[in-house]
Amino acid sequence: MFRKLSLVFVVTLLTKGCECQLSVCGRAPLNTRIVGGQNAPDGAWPWQASLHNVHGHFCGGSLINQEWILTAAHCFPGNPDPSAFTVYLGRESQEQSNLNEVSRSVSQVITHPQYDEYTHDNDMALLQLSSPVNFTAYIKPVCLAAEGSTFNNGSDMWVTGWGDISSSVSLPSPQNLQDVRVPVVGNRQCDCLYRNAQITDNMMCAGLLEGGKDSCQGDSGGPMVIKQGSVWIQAGVVSWGYGCALPQYPGVYARVSNYQSWISGYTTTNEAGFISFTSSFPEEDENVTCSTPAILCGRKRDSSTNVWPWMASLKFYGENACMGTLVSPNFVMTTASCFSRSMNQYAWTVVLGFDPWDCSNSLEVSVGVANIIYDFSAGNSVALVELASSPELSDYINIVAVDMYNLPFGPGTQCMVVGWNSGDGTSVPFLQEFQTSIVECGPLIDPSLHICTEPFDVQQDDEGSPLLCKMSGTWFQIGSLALDRSNYFFNDMIINPDSNTMAGFPKVFIRTTPLSSFLSNTLYNVPSIFDGAESFSPLSLTCILLLSLQALLQAFY
Repeated sequence: MFRKLSLVFVVTLLTKGCECQLSVCGRAPLNTRIVGGQNAPDGAWPWQASLHNVHGHFCGGSLINQEWILTAAHCFPGNPDPSAFTVYLGRESQEQSNLNEVSRSVSQVITHPQYDEYTHDNDMALLQLSSPVNFTAYIKPVCLAAEGSTFNNGSDMWVTGWGDISSSVSLPSPQNLQDVRVPVVGNRQCDCLYRNAQITDNMMCAGLLEGGKDSCQGDSGGPMVIKQGSVWIQAGVVSWGYGCALPQYPGVYARVSNYQSWISGYTTTNEAGFISFTSSFPEEDENVTCSTPAILCGRKRDSSTNVWPWMASLKFYGENACMGTLVSPNFVMTTASCFSRSMNQYAWTVVLGFDPWDCSNSLEVSVGVANIIYDFSAGNSVALVELASSPELSDYINIVAVDMYNLPFGPGTQCMVVGWNSGDGTSVPFLQEFQTSIVECGPLIDPSLHICTEPFDVQQDDEGSPLLCKMSGTWFQIGSLALDRSNYFFNDMIINPDSNTMAGFPKVFIRTTPLSSFLSNTLYNVPSIFDGAESFSPLSLTCILLLSLQALLQAFY
């Protein structure tokens, strides 16, 4: 049920310049919107900016005074040349003429110094226009949420932009500005929905839990605003999220009120207008607890022990045959060559939940195999094993983070391999972990498809063992051990290679990055084995998309 909020606000006057700015910011006399998700009338959002590069519109932004645009840092990776960008204000359509439009080049791009491209924390940027703009009914600045502002669950927000209307579906011609109304989702609840994906205090979430309304790719950097009396206040900047308008995955926004000092440090002339917004009723999000098992997503509860909760042993008629990793609640990834023994799914079982201190194996879970799916487009290099039932996630059974976009793990990076081998050529009853370094593969091996490490001893049942490298506290699987690949690449030098004669050559792993389409498409599109419907759980892509896609702009809106 919708709850009407009783609101209290205080106007924050910082300087005489700020007082002047407050007299004009946030006023939109042409705005008559009641519901969202459709074309915005001309002049309804007069602070909306369209940012263009040589390819056209790529991000949104908001005018905060006569010469500064507020937007998102992820729109400007690297050290961009300001002259490569143009800002359009007063624009309605991306294709038709806009009589009330003005454009400016950019003289300065300032991204927040603490912006984290992997977690999206501090996703804020400022653009200085080449010359000031004059305010009109169609071009006005927005007011900004002052430090300490609060936006509790259910607060009515509006998001605007020219982004996609759903994942990978562009806004149709003539590409008119869109607006949509979405409610705030508290940070605790949002963090639960994203399975502890680091929703920080610098972020806020908004969206319908049933899905259907959201910002999307191309809306990045645009404003999320709320109305207080007759004044519109920007609360958030479009930052990131999983997919677009999916159920249980609200959009994530940079929280403007946390950056008043940073913004004010640059907009010293004609200071941006900051207004405090405070909900008068208690924060409903305070007592939220996650009702679903927390996905560790490449993290270990206790980093001091060799508990690797995503490890899986694939058994052929009860005997260890290969290793694999849990990449979703009901899929294990391994090498395709593991199944050269047999494609009969009923001959295979998957064991999860290895505890090095539990000699009774009471934590182990054995699961049947429902399906074996190959990546034909990549030469059958890996396989996804669909489990007949989803195990209960815990500290001992959880999901690995898969590197989908070539994270910077280059030669010399210290990584870990986990398998059965003890390191002296014998198999042991407990999982073993040993450190190795990434090395150049050499001329025989395609580095776009494979990655190599220092040589080490392995056993046949270590086939499929993951190469794990750590970044910011998260273990990413960047490869799968392919014993047949090592033998293949060096068999012109060695007759009948085995683990001893191959010991001096690099170990070859199948890279995960070329498998991104296969992994995401399979986990998304495989029909549910439980009800036969064309459905999937968003959990299936949590670690693969939320962590690894954060490495590139594709992860952002």
